[in-house]
Amino acid sequence: MPGSELYEKFMALHTREGGLVMPNAWDGLSALMVADAGFEAIATSSAALAATLGRSDGRHEVTRGEHLEHAGLLGRLTGLPVNGDFEDGYGDTPEEVAATVEAAVEFGLAGIGVEDTSGNPDQPIRDFDDAVNRVRSAVDAAKGRLAVTGRTDNFIQGRPDLDDTIRRLTAFAEVGADVLYAPFPPDLDALGAIVTAVAPTPVNVLVSPSDKVLTVAELQNAGVKRISLGPFLYANAMAALERATKALVAGDLASATTGMSFDRIGELIARAKN
Repeated sequence: MPGSELYEKFMALHTREGGLVMPNAWDGLSALMVADAGFEAIATSSAALAATLGRSDGRHEVTRGEHLEHAGLLGRLTGLPVNGDFEDGYGDTPEEVAATVEAAVEFGLAGIGVEDTSGNPDQPIRDFDDAVNRVRSAVDAAKGRLAVTGRTDNFIQGRPDLDDTIRRLTAFAEVGADVLYAPFPPDLDALGAIVTAVAPTPVNVLVSPSDKVLTVAELQNAGVKRISLGPFLYANAMAALERATKALVAGDLASATTGMSFDRIGELIARAKN
């Protein structure tokens, strides 16, 4: 599917009534399971991908090439639009962010996120102008072939400044970002303020505000157009693995080896090959 058609298909999910829930997969089988459940788009998770490689998230320990290959695999297996959770755009400069966007188009992605993070724990959030210029560069490179999500990580980087968060998201919208995203606003009131300030640009929410996990319907009623899961499905699966290993340590082989059958796994993989 040409990039412009993929972009339009992906963005149509954001603008319809209710928007979309977009789970984040971390490998081929998890992507196939999400697709089999009926979801219409999936995303990568930079945190989950880093964890599968034994690396830290947000510290430039996963390369652009590794993430592109990973995202391309999920798309090829499922045939679904894939949104790349691409941290700071894998580049120190706006020009490098643009190169990442061009590469994402070539790998068949439907969307890409560009954060205002720096990877530097001493100064984790980039200056305002730098952050805006990077999103502008991503939008210019996308040229209607890739949905650009402009994201500020103020809240998860210890900067609980709602006014600055709205200022950044508004500026991202003004330079053409298709979707806006500020993970974990403190509460529903803050989320509502964000949705209202940037309307009509669609807003993505990572699970819920910080104070309470809401239902999909409650988030939709608040005006959210996209709900992503980040690393939390992966963490759920790893919790099951931890329970199994504890059972194994205790000598309980039955509990440690109960799970999805290999017939079911084979069925999902065979379906993808066809």
